[in-house]
Amino acid sequence: MEFGLFVQGYVGKRGESDPLAEHKALMEETEYVIQADKSGFKYAWASEHHFLEEYSHLSANDVYLGYLAHATDRIHLGSGIFNPLAQVNHPVKVAEKVAMLDHLTGNRFEFGSGRGAGSHEILGFLPGITDMNHTKEIWEETIAEFPKMWLQDEYAGFQGKHWQLPPRKILPKPYGKSHPAMWYAAGSPPSYAMAAKKGLGVLGFSIQKVSDMEWVLEQYKTAVVNAEPVGDFVNDNVMVTTTAICAPTHDEAIRIAVEGELHYLPSLVFRYHDTFPRPEGFPAWPETLPEYNAEFVELLIEEELLICGDPDEVTRQCKRWEQAGADQLSFGLPVGVPKEQTLQTIRLIGEHVIPRIDTDPVHRTTRFRQGA
Repeated sequence: MEFGLFVQGYVGKRGESDPLAEHKALMEETEYVIQADKSGFKYAWASEHHFLEEYSHLSANDVYLGYLAHATDRIHLGSGIFNPLAQVNHPVKVAEKVAMLDHLTGNRFEFGSGRGAGSHEILGFLPGITDMNHTKEIWEETIAEFPKMWLQDEYAGFQGKHWQLPPRKILPKPYGKSHPAMWYAAGSPPSYAMAAKKGLGVLGFSIQKVSDMEWVLEQYKTAVVNAEPVGDFVNDNVMVTTTAICAPTHDEAIRIAVEGELHYLPSLVFRYHDTFPRPEGFPAWPETLPEYNAEFVELLIEEELLICGDPDEVTRQCKRWEQAGADQLSFGLPVGVPKEQTLQTIRLIGEHVIPRIDTDPVHRTTRFRQGA
């Protein structure tokens, strides 16, 4: 199992007291990716979100990823996501950005796409539309066109319901062989099987514990065997996200978690992501989950909803995801935790956890692309 980092320009409540909170959040998360590159993480994913106050101020992730391409050496950089709905980002512009980042990173770019997970965000670009299901047919008619734009010398053009283009040369072409690995951001279990059938890797952003995800991961692995890939190769890959805190001792990790305002992020997730299945009893915004105490943090660890502890404990917790079938474990870092403690988590995982689990020096997606 490989390891990644997920960043999204989370500001949280810091903006209430610090006028520079937005800037600090973006710069801190840049430091986290650079440290993850040095610490042996294989992937870093940057979100694309719009209008989501406090939750995510990382809207121009193509600009952000372009900077990280120069600031890092080995880590693969992924769009988590680029939204290819024509009303949000024209598909040709997305194809151009992907190919350009493939050049700038030297084949280290990963193309994650999706439809968006919230009506407040996506329907802002679709005046007159009130149903998020409308975005499915836009994405469906678009996703298979990207490999054609990259691999055809002159793209044959497209006449779809939601966008059209006459024959044109789409430039630049990807760097070297084939094209970057393609992923789909899945927020519900049926999306995993759909992505598998198309030969797409899954960016799993569902907030669930390991045991609840095992059957979903198994469903993907069963379906991907018979994939009819929309791209040049099958990206047999499931990334799952979770929160991680690693400290020299168990007690210190628990203390960091208690002081880290971990309750606030899930509350914002369900404030904006109204297509995610809402857990029974979860409070409706503006009500938030109560602050976590030490006993509740221990319960989250026991229920496999939080990775937290000393390096040995964190290793055991990560191995549970590996046993469940995850190909990549990506950490959305605890956003209320001070920068130095977050950097400590990255360093400790890089030093003690990753070497025990990820023993392959080559990225999984690199092997798939080379075999295309």
